[in-house]
Amino acid sequence: MQIINIHEAKTHLSRLLEQVEGGEDVVIARAGQPIARLSRYRERPGKIAPPGAMEGQVWIADDFDAPVDDLFDCLNSPP
Repeated sequence: MQIINIHEAKTHLSRLLEQVEGGEDVVIARAGQPIARLSRYRERPGKIAPPGAMEGQVWIADDFDAPVDDLFDCLNSPP
C-alpha cells in the first residue's frame, strides 16, 4: 500500500488510478495522517430482495404462535 500526500495525489491522479486498476490500494494523507484510501471499485454481489420475495421458501412450525402460559411458572413458584 502506497501512502502519498494530497498535492502528489492531485498532480498524479491518472497514474494513481492506473495503480488502483492494477489492484494496489493508495492512501492519501494530510500532514502524514491518512485521510482517504483509493481502492478498486467492486460491484455489489447482488440486489436486496423486495419484501415477500421468500414467500413459500421459509418453513415455520405450526405451533409457532401457540400460547406459552406455563413457560415461566418455574420462575414464580417459591423454592
